[in-house]
Amino acid sequence: MGLKADTWIREMSLTKNMIEPFCEEQVGKNVVSYGLSSYGYDIRVGREFKIFTNVNSTLVDPKNFDDANIVDIDADIAIIPPNSFALARTVEYFKMPHNVLAICLGKSTYARCGIIVNVTPFEPGFEGHITIEISNTTPLPAKIYANEGIAQVLFLEGDTPCEVTYADKKGKYQSQTGITLPRILR
Repeated sequence: MGLKADTWIREMSLTKNMIEPFCEEQVGKNVVSYGLSSYGYDIRVGREFKIFTNVNSTLVDPKNFDDANIVDIDADIAIIPPNSFALARTVEYFKMPHNVLAICLGKSTYARCGIIVNVTPFEPGFEGHITIEISNTTPLPAKIYANEGIAQVLFLEGDTPCEVTYADKKGKYQSQTGITLPRILR
């Protein structure tokens, strides 16, 4: 990045729609922080959650995912049961440039409560909402706040565009909206 990281992220988001909606400043009073930071962007979790349940005692199979494994919730607060797991999505929609890879890391505020956030890299050419994996590693219920920060995205800019982008490969999660469950190309 030839520009300062925060300036580059602002420019890419405002002129190339890399992040929509884009919050130009760090918002952090009385909330888990989100928005533009010094070297990245703190993404927000939306109101939709898919919380894993064992009520139906089905098998979790990434090749044949059973919707009976999850309970859908649409709320400002989601409670993740002890030692359980949820899927959510970002408020923000991403359009990754062809020479940029993004890596996402959970926020320390949640990590210090035993909440682990996993998001796979955003490949060059990827477009869509990001599906977020949230694990409650504690023996207690955990509260997640919708429309507040959940993870930080770090952007790595290459000198040249990659030869084959995620869009070129027709990636199975391209242009996803909402929470996307596991898919296998058939």
